[in-house]
Amino acid sequence: MTDVSPVLTVAADGDVRVVTLNRPERLNGVSEELHRRLSEVWRELADDGKARAVVLTGAGRAFSAGGDFDHLRRHHTDPELRERSIRLDRIIQTEMIRFPLPVIAAVNGPAVGLGCSLALGCDLVLMARDAYLADPHVSVGLVAGDGGVTLWPWLTSLLRVKEYLFTGDRIPAPTAVELGLANRVVAPEALMDEALALAHRLAAQPAEALRATKAALAAVVEQVSRGGMEAALLAERATMTSPDHIRIVEQLARKGD
Repeated sequence: MTDVSPVLTVAADGDVRVVTLNRPERLNGVSEELHRRLSEVWRELADDGKARAVVLTGAGRAFSAGGDFDHLRRHHTDPELRERSIRLDRIIQTEMIRFPLPVIAAVNGPAVGLGCSLALGCDLVLMARDAYLADPHVSVGLVAGDGGVTLWPWLTSLLRVKEYLFTGDRIPAPTAVELGLANRVVAPEALMDEALALAHRLAAQPAEALRATKAALAAVVEQVSRGGMEAALLAERATMTSPDHIRIVEQLARKGD
């Protein structure tokens, strides 16, 4: 099975599906179309009766640089887009938590903002040695609504969550492993081979037992995180039109032009 899309591809490697964020010329920044596809792909994969595990990665030199600047700027003046984006963020988080198959993130480069949330929403995280995580929502005047508040407190200490969400600092791959935000550091040239090998190992596990174990863990995560998720999403929507956010995004966009 191969699904060719302008912004996201799904390819088969036996009973493993490889999902690739596919905007390498924009460091896999999340456009409106990619945002929508990320909200759809998990249900499509869950309905794939031959799939047993998934690898999520990025094309080119980045996993995902987060929100595309053109897309971010449109939120400043388009209330319907703001509502739609928050709805899609909610779907992505919920679908990834509930997704029945094991998902391995192969973080091949920077994973920033929503890109970071996508990586940490996976069940296992392998990082290339030169990759890093970062969630700079606060630094650009936004609330970390698309996953940081929901996921990070489950993975590392609340003190470290606050440090990195409040500052937006980069987390190098070795530090991510120390903090519990990643499983292992891998040589860049070996990343996909190792991710696929692990995915095939999980695909060979007894399917019913693996799915039920993941579902039980997901029930706990969803029950405890739902309130924080909703509060963060609503706060993110409110800050999409804050003066700080508009000013910072315009400054950054001009630097990139």
